[in-house]
Amino acid sequence: MKYVGEAPPEELATGEHSTRNRVARSILDHGPSTVTELAGRLGLTPAAVRRHLDALAADSMVEPRDQRVHGSRGRGRPAKAFALTDCGRDAFDQSYDQLAADALRWIATAAGGGERGEAAVAAFARARIADQGAAYRRAVESAETDGGRLTEALAAALSADGYAATARSAPNQQGEQLCQHHCPVAHVAAQFPQLCEAETEFFSELLGTHVQRLATIAHGDGVCTTFIPGATAQHAAPPPQTTHHASESTAGRNPA
Repeated sequence: MKYVGEAPPEELATGEHSTRNRVARSILDHGPSTVTELAGRLGLTPAAVRRHLDALAADSMVEPRDQRVHGSRGRGRPAKAFALTDCGRDAFDQSYDQLAADALRWIATAAGGGERGEAAVAAFARARIADQGAAYRRAVESAETDGGRLTEALAAALSADGYAATARSAPNQQGEQLCQHHCPVAHVAAQFPQLCEAETEFFSELLGTHVQRLATIAHGDGVCTTFIPGATAQHAAPPPQTTHHASESTAGRNPA
């Protein structure tokens, strides 16, 4: 692939993606940096650095900031310094998973270990999902009030929190499947299944029906899948206005 102005030899050798990672890593290690500073540290041309910064900014990984000037300032505007965003920092290993696992292990030990420790972790997991789930509850209650589709409303709220969730009809079953294609806490949940169990309990209470967890990313499955029996009516297309009796029997019904 060629760009406007052919890529310099150092980029052809390392590859676009790896060079972009080097730019981001240099900002992580050295703090907000100008194009000139990055070019000097990485042995790249300023044009190459700008191209990678543009790509990183488009992915919300970096953002330009006005550079602080101490003392007298020369003519012209000071060069922009590029800093990592929260998203950019999250792309690097920051040991959050290990910190969370250590905290839960401490809770279990402090509670006495064994069954008491497991119960303490479960209590924490329920408190966490109750707090995090306030937005999910509002979304579902709003859909219920408007005669909307409850499981789809829950999926949309989960997606806003990074779970990449979808709702679909369950194959050959009377119900729906709530699929979470990403789990931000999967590594911790693999060690502490109470996190998944509390989430499942919350979904059941929120949707007003017993639900069944069929698969979890934490256990090595590709998708977290929850079966919601009898929920098809929530997601079916609204029936024609002329079939009045069908509309009364299916539209917007709450399974509770």
